[in-house]
This record gives sequence, structure tokens and C-alpha cells, in this order.
Amino acid sequence: MQEQSIGSTLATARRSAGLTVGQLSATTRIREALIYAIERDDFSLCGGDFYARGHIKSIARGVGLDPETMVHLYDEQHGGVPMPVRAATVFQTERRVKLRERRGPNWTMALGVALAIVVVFGVVRVMGGSGELPAAEVKQASAVPSVPPNTPFTEPPVVKPVKPVVVAKKDLVVVRIKAKRSSYLNVRDAEGRKLFAGTLHAGKSSTWRAASEVNLLIGDAGAVSLQVNGRNLGRPGSSGEMVRRTFGPSMPRPR
Repeated sequence: MQEQSIGSTLATARRSAGLTVGQLSATTRIREALIYAIERDDFSLCGGDFYARGHIKSIARGVGLDPETMVHLYDEQHGGVPMPVRAATVFQTERRVKLRERRGPNWTMALGVALAIVVVFGVVRVMGGSGELPAAEVKQASAVPSVPPNTPFTEPPVVKPVKPVVVAKKDLVVVRIKAKRSSYLNVRDAEGRKLFAGTLHAGKSSTWRAASEVNLLIGDAGAVSLQVNGRNLGRPGSSGEMVRRTFGPSMPRPR
């Protein structure tokens, strides 16, 4: 079966939401002529892929569809996401860093300091001093803390490892999806955290676990089969249909 186009998907969602093109234009601030063209899969008025993705996101958000999913479908139908540009090829510098010249030792200053030390030592000798530091200062400078003899050895305290928080089995949702044909999937937990977003290819299967609930967005409901909490639910919809499903820990049926 031929895959549903971006424009027809957006148009169907707009009519299902009970919105006219004029109402959608007022909400998204996108010209009505541009919305009509996008619903006919004519993106030539958008001014390029970058602006087309932005318009698709705004329209999808206005009619209740997932913006990222619609942009993903647009990229699949129009040659994929543009290749990223390496920062090293954009930002290049030709300025050379000048290093300060390393200077040699200042022998004049060193000789001056040595001469001053000799003069001070000579004055101390003339005035009857021995030129040695007082015994108290020497003892203080050389003192090193020592451990008294026969001190019992104390072992360091044992740090017990922290046990990880385990989610009760009764609150856990286990969803397994097997793809008969390739289909786009968006899987999120109860807090909205992304568990998976991408294409599950034909013949592949994957399993996700989450507490409280699992929210699914399936691009082609007839291409996959579901198993929730060990119970087979079969295909969640017809071929080419985009569906949303939410599953909890106790009821394997969609809510």
C-alpha cells in the first residue's frame, strides 16, 4: 500500500480537529496560500527544506500531531536530513601565536643577592654571633609529626554499597514490538522521557520497560504487532495508519 503523504496527513488531521485553513493560519501565523500548498505536497513556496521543516512543525503542532514525527517523515520522503558541516572547515584561523622569548638568567641580580648574604653573615660574626639559627627555631623547622609507639592499628570503616532502586514488578510495563515491515516508532515513558525514536526495520523486534506507562506513536500501524505484559495484541491498526497507544502495568488494552 502506498505510504500516506505529508500533505494529506496534515490535511486529514486538520479536518479531524474541526479547523479551517483560515483558523489554522491565525493559530500558526502561516499564510493560507502556503498551508494550501503544503497540504497538496507542494513545498516550493517554503523557500527551502529548512523553512519547510519549520512550517511542518508548526502545522503539526496546531492540528495535534507529533512535530518530530512529521519532520522525520518529510526527511524520509525528500532525501533525508542534510549532512552536518564540520566546525573545523568553517572556523579556520591564520593568525600565528607569538610566544614570548625566553630570557636567560639575570646574573647581575643573583650576584647582588649573594653579596648581600655575605655582608649580613660577616656582620653577625663580628658582633659575636655564631651565624647559626637558634636551637628553638631549628627544632620547630625540623619537627615532623610521628606516631607514638604501640599505637593500635584501626581499620578504616567499611562503606556499604548503595543498593539500586528497584521498580516493583506490578508497576512495570513491558512492551514488545515486532516489525513485519519497516515503520517509524516514538516510544516514551510516563514522564515524557524518550525511550526510542526512529525506524524499526522489517523482521526486527525490540522490547521496552518503564514504570507506570508506555506511550507509543506508530507511523504504520499495520506494519507491526504488539505484545504488552506478555499478552499478544496483534496489529494496532490498519496499513499506513498513524496511531497513538498508551499502556499501563495492569491492563494490556490501550487506554
